[in-house]
Amino acid sequence: MDAKNIFTTKRIIFLLIFFVLVLIGRKINFSPVLGAENQFFTLYQFFGPTAGAFLGPIFGGIAVLFAQLADFLIMGKEWTWVSILRFLPMLFAAYYFGMSVKKRNQNWIKVTVPLICIALFIYHPIGRQAWVYSLYWLIPVFAVILPKKVPGKLLFRSLGATFAAHAVGTAIWIWTIPSTVGMWLTLIPITGYERLLFGLGIAGSYVIFNTALDYAVEKWKISFPAQELFLSKKYSLLRLVKS
Repeated sequence: MDAKNIFTTKRIIFLLIFFVLVLIGRKINFSPVLGAENQFFTLYQFFGPTAGAFLGPIFGGIAVLFAQLADFLIMGKEWTWVSILRFLPMLFAAYYFGMSVKKRNQNWIKVTVPLICIALFIYHPIGRQAWVYSLYWLIPVFAVILPKKVPGKLLFRSLGATFAAHAVGTAIWIWTIPSTVGMWLTLIPITGYERLLFGLGIAGSYVIFNTALDYAVEKWKISFPAQELFLSKKYSLLRLVKS
């Protein structure tokens, strides 16, 4: 495949804008990660998965990986297997959120990965005693099988993406970081609250980005060839103004 068809001008511009947003977002802490010293959920969790929707699941994942690697290098973080594995949650979230754009029957991946994470969590001696915590990861499964005409589909899709990231991250966490049953049980309401906000943030940022792109298309007559950049006018606030 010709590299020029992959790294088009518009995609590169989107990558650069996304990269800047990631650098800013990862510096704005939202809440501490319990059980980990000096680690925080950041503003990045509120918009990271949307790259998959605008660039497609594969190229969106590449954009997320590129942004995370660049941030990792700039911050001078230590390279360990655990730190590398922590790239995976947002990569899968971008894939999960972006796959809804594609018209391919690959929903089995979005269903299988959370179920595998549940199995990995319960297989762990600590996770086995706190198995109820892993029920959160049925949300990405339900978000996939819901009929397309269900109201609030974007919110379900956003919640699915953030809980998909959570499933992958937690499955890695429980096998690499010491934890207790009590910690996981205590996290149940906290996780629900945080992920609900992340889901609302993903849905909101997707609407904002769609609106901005829609405005650019109307203002400067920009065109996006098929498979280059996905714009969903259905989620543009300009539609409300025009109507």
